[in-house]
Amino acid sequence: MRYLSTIVVICSMLLNYPWCVGLNEKKEIKENQLYAISAVLMDGDTGRILYEKNGSEVRAMASTTKIMTLILTLEYGNTDDIVTVSSYAAKMPDVQLGIKKGEQYRLKDLLYSLMLESHNDSAVAIAEHVGGDVEGFAAMMNKKAAELGLKNTYFITPNGLDATDDKGKHSTTAADLALLMKYCTMESPKKDEFISICQTMQYSFTEYDGTRSFSVTNRNSFLTMMDGLIAGKTGFTTEAGYCYVAALERDQKTYIIALLGCGWPNNKTYKWSDSKKLFNYGIDNYDYEMILDNSFASPNIRVKDGIEKSYISTYVSDNISMIMCDEDNVRLESEIPEVITAPISKDAIVGKLNVYINDELFTSCNIYSSESVKKTSYLYYLKTVVDCYIF
Repeated sequence: MRYLSTIVVICSMLLNYPWCVGLNEKKEIKENQLYAISAVLMDGDTGRILYEKNGSEVRAMASTTKIMTLILTLEYGNTDDIVTVSSYAAKMPDVQLGIKKGEQYRLKDLLYSLMLESHNDSAVAIAEHVGGDVEGFAAMMNKKAAELGLKNTYFITPNGLDATDDKGKHSTTAADLALLMKYCTMESPKKDEFISICQTMQYSFTEYDGTRSFSVTNRNSFLTMMDGLIAGKTGFTTEAGYCYVAALERDQKTYIIALLGCGWPNNKTYKWSDSKKLFNYGIDNYDYEMILDNSFASPNIRVKDGIEKSYISTYVSDNISMIMCDEDNVRLESEIPEVITAPISKDAIVGKLNVYINDELFTSCNIYSSESVKKTSYLYYLKTVVDCYIF
């Protein structure tokens, strides 16, 4: 079947879509204005990358790993469980809670230790409890990564310590890490619990038998630096450098950033500088625009062998609204057959509409028939002839 492509360039509708033609100057971020080796700013609603610097470069991720550890534990673990500490978990290097072999803790309490102070021993104790052992939990992490479309991410440890095995390095990309945070804060059935833990400033608990007590304080300083921060996780290893991933909501828009290799000692504050630049870039440049609604003029299609109709009208039911900047270009391209053969049912799918943003395919939606058409037949022609003679 031959297809006819009808292209509608929204940029031509200047009065309705001024953002398509760059009527206002966009406040750019130049690569040399960021300290991070890799950085991404993502639209939390759609996952569209709004800005990137080496966003697909594979790098070590340090303790930003722990957002995966947390979300998997919330989804597959029971936070009321009692965790018994192994000798392996107790031997983890700093940063440590200081748990000891044979001690027992509530799984819920260890999650606050994991996220607020990024304790490596708590991460391993959690992983061993939920996954059976570290290797089993890593398999769960990698399975989840595949399900979420993290194409360049590989997990070996639950705490993010630098590691290599026969399949590769413990690593990710800024783009993948941002996508993971999007899932944790906006899509997971446990997103509310995830956000609640990340926003907790201080938490106290005891060993299960009450003999030892602990108090952990949130080390994510960015929680108090910008209004609207939903969640964030820091990280550092010798190989990874300083890393950060965070989500922020402002004016009903959600932005997600990921930074990898954002300085090494003594540059601990570089990640905060980059975070502000990226979030402010999104806030200053992007607003919601309707790019597809019921005003879209879907093309007609010629009908073959149809009764009393040589064309059918079509429609698109989708409404698409998303954040756009002044320089974004949108193109709608419909893929429909030149001719369609009857019979045709009302609301049948007869083609698709591709939505391109800056010449990249963003999404596709169905084009439907607005009416039904019956097929001609021998009896139809016979009746037509008879009617002509009788009347």
